[in-house]
Amino acid sequence: NTGLSRRGSRVRVPSTPPDYYAKPGEREFAFFIRCVSIMFDFVHQKRRIVQIILALAALPFLFWGIESYRSSGEGDDYLALAAGEKIQRQEFDQAMRNQQESMRATMGERFNDSLLENPEVKGAVLEGLIQQRLLKHEAARVGLAVPDLQLIEMIQNISAFQEGGQFSKQRYEELLRAQGMSPRTFEARVRQELMRQELIAPYGEHGFVPTSVAMGVMRLSDEKREVNLARLLPEQFLSQVKPDDSAIKAYYDGHQQELQLPEQVRVEYAVLSQDELAKQIGVSEDEARKYFDEHKSEFGGTEERRASHILISAPSSASNEEKSAARARAEQLLAQVRQAPQKFVELAKQNSQDPGSAVQGGDLGFFVRNSLVKPFEDVVFQMKMDEISDVVETDFGFHIIKLTGIKDAKAIDFSEVKNRVEEELKNQKSAKSFAEMAENFSNMVYEQSDSLQPAAAKFNLQVQQSGWLTRNDTTSPYFSNARLMQAIFSEEAIKNKQNTEAIEVSPNTLVSARVIEHRPASAPSLAAAREKISGIIARKAAEDAVSKEGKEKLSQLQAGNTGSVKWEGAEQISRIEPKGLDHETLRAVFKVETRHLPAYAGVASPEGGYTLIRVTRVFEPTQPGLEQQKIFARQFQQVLSQEELSAYLGGVRKRYDVSVKSGVFDRK
Repeated sequence: NTGLSRRGSRVRVPSTPPDYYAKPGEREFAFFIRCVSIMFDFVHQKRRIVQIILALAALPFLFWGIESYRSSGEGDDYLALAAGEKIQRQEFDQAMRNQQESMRATMGERFNDSLLENPEVKGAVLEGLIQQRLLKHEAARVGLAVPDLQLIEMIQNISAFQEGGQFSKQRYEELLRAQGMSPRTFEARVRQELMRQELIAPYGEHGFVPTSVAMGVMRLSDEKREVNLARLLPEQFLSQVKPDDSAIKAYYDGHQQELQLPEQVRVEYAVLSQDELAKQIGVSEDEARKYFDEHKSEFGGTEERRASHILISAPSSASNEEKSAARARAEQLLAQVRQAPQKFVELAKQNSQDPGSAVQGGDLGFFVRNSLVKPFEDVVFQMKMDEISDVVETDFGFHIIKLTGIKDAKAIDFSEVKNRVEEELKNQKSAKSFAEMAENFSNMVYEQSDSLQPAAAKFNLQVQQSGWLTRNDTTSPYFSNARLMQAIFSEEAIKNKQNTEAIEVSPNTLVSARVIEHRPASAPSLAAAREKISGIIARKAAEDAVSKEGKEKLSQLQAGNTGSVKWEGAEQISRIEPKGLDHETLRAVFKVETRHLPAYAGVASPEGGYTLIRVTRVFEPTQPGLEQQKIFARQFQQVLSQEELSAYLGGVRKRYDVSVKSGVFDRK
């Protein structure tokens, strides 16, 4: 998440994604040392939350970093073998916990624990641990070593270990001891990271792009073509297709696995929710008025401003070269915004690297002071309505800001905000009640696992019943939670009819469920499956008919018969502004020969239809300025460097034996 923090002015440290190697080498190690330094300074003052800080410090190495999760235990509970080394489940679980902390820190209120149940997330974490092992073996294979003097110098330069500007062995040992870590373990980790950096640096830092190639790619990306489309859809032919009994029977016999009905359950469940608790809480007028008098500034007594921004990401851990490239890109965008202010929303959607606001055209909504990072906020509260700022640098990168709204501070009467005050008090009271009840609810559904009634009676909850559910059900906000469905479809829940644990399906909402009826996966009868099969056959026949007609019309167009197609309105398309075209259609637009216009092409569409394309004009790009050429060449070189590194890592993967145990995750 490269967006702005909405919880005070403190900047969140961005998590490190799997593809963070845009600039390998000094960047990761600098971030590593920075995190270690911050960690020990903080630990020295506040030892109680040391475990959280340790988890944050370990985040940069989750995918490719030092071997910090290696288990000391033995046993066969392992998930994978990499170059003969086992990756224990305990190690994987620790890595998942750190990934959870990373996602929670960067996503804030948008984080949901169910995201971690995604098999792709689990697979990425496991792959990171595998790659970690392989890089260690590769470093040994090529004979890389870190001299003791280099290691000593690196550690002695960490400010957290210094007193009065000098390295303190006593402080060093005390801080490591507070982490439950020996100097030997810490030094081994630093040495491993240094070796890894030395190993990958040549592949990630030295990508070379000839100027002619970079300019050719730049010209192609800026080229525009004016096109008309005609879309042929299968629905136009469905009414003409009537599958017969023999076709339906043949499909039924040949697709038993595909037609199989999934495993299903019906459950009873109880929900403990803070929102429901809030509805049951009363607030007296005296209580509300007292709270209002003590918190007037929270109910409209301060100025609010609304802004939109375009972010070019450059976190504080980025190298100087990367920051320079990001600033240059931001300056380039600022020039475009100044030339066409009315296109700010469109440019934000296309270019902003803040995933939270880009889809909204950069809109951040209304906010008061001390809600966003300080450099950003300082500029916003000095701007005039509709003014566009210069490039603003924060720890997230470089921003172009447009002020879109101002709400002046004004005195608020209690009667105007009475409902808001009461709502706030209810939320506070319900939050306290929920915190007190949550643990007891969790314990009770576990300890009296043969029924939900005792817990429901104690906490005044209603035991509800679901309809038939499958593992991938999305009909209910509760049962779309992956963790809850995993628990419901566990052997213990189905076979023993025991309550599931209390699972947080959304913030401050716990659900426990109990299976009351189970249907194993089964093949439907021909009669039951007839309608579904008929639809499948008809759809396939309609798609074939569309493809045939589309190709016939394309042949007619290319032969000069242009009167049989009804075209949509013209659009100007480029590779960087595809105007919603899918990848294959975009490729077809720019693949068509344009020596003679109009030119025609056709391509099958993702939804099973066929798209006819007419190119009527070609707009050659204008010659970019020297600075633009340099920026593009530098960015293109970074892309090439990343590809070189990815290719090298892929080669390392092939060099060693790697095996992952089947069924290591709960869902395939």
